[in-house]
Amino acid sequence: MAGSGPMSSYWRGFRDGVPFLLVVVPFALLFGVLATEAGLSVFETLSFSVVVIAGAAQFTALQLMQDNAPTIVVLASALAVNMRMAMYSASITPYLGALPIWKRAITAYFLVDQTYAASIIDYEKHPDQPITDKWAYFMGVMTPICPPWYVATVAGAVLGETIPSELGLDFALPIAFIAMIAPALRTRAHVAAALTAIVLALGFAWLPYNLGLIVGAIGGMIAGAEVERRAEA
Repeated sequence: MAGSGPMSSYWRGFRDGVPFLLVVVPFALLFGVLATEAGLSVFETLSFSVVVIAGAAQFTALQLMQDNAPTIVVLASALAVNMRMAMYSASITPYLGALPIWKRAITAYFLVDQTYAASIIDYEKHPDQPITDKWAYFMGVMTPICPPWYVATVAGAVLGETIPSELGLDFALPIAFIAMIAPALRTRAHVAAALTAIVLALGFAWLPYNLGLIVGAIGGMIAGAEVERRAEA
């Protein structure tokens, strides 16, 4: 057993979530700055983060909006970037699928890269913990990640151009994804999906409106599913 009850699991999750602040805060600050520079108000910027709560999709949509891309392209590109969330949901369902619907709704909303990565690793390490402990752990991981995301978004929007460019806040995005994806490449299917997505996204980078991301996301999922199918066969 991983802990001695929901509270113990919650605080264990909280401790595991705290290190993600090192990338969540700069990432959210940067989005707040860029959103206001693009013409959004502080309220609109915060609403963007609250409704979407997915940094990569938010940056993608914001860039396309600045490029005056058609609305359908903005929505399709953001959805393509967030296709991984559907895979996260399918992966975590065996552990949390028996929760009451209101808890599943909360989990679905806060199921982001960081909460998924930390939770799935913990569940695989401690498969025998009760579902109440598993959900408490998930909420513990979420606490130092999601509320600070909103606060830092507002801070970035308010501060705007007063944040010096020398801080290099754009380092947060690649570091965050490398830190989360690298440990997750545990099978050939994972590696195949990642490599295929990278090759296709780069190969189709010439497409307008970042449509190469959609090609890469779809191709990566197909490659990963095919490798896993053949392995099971």
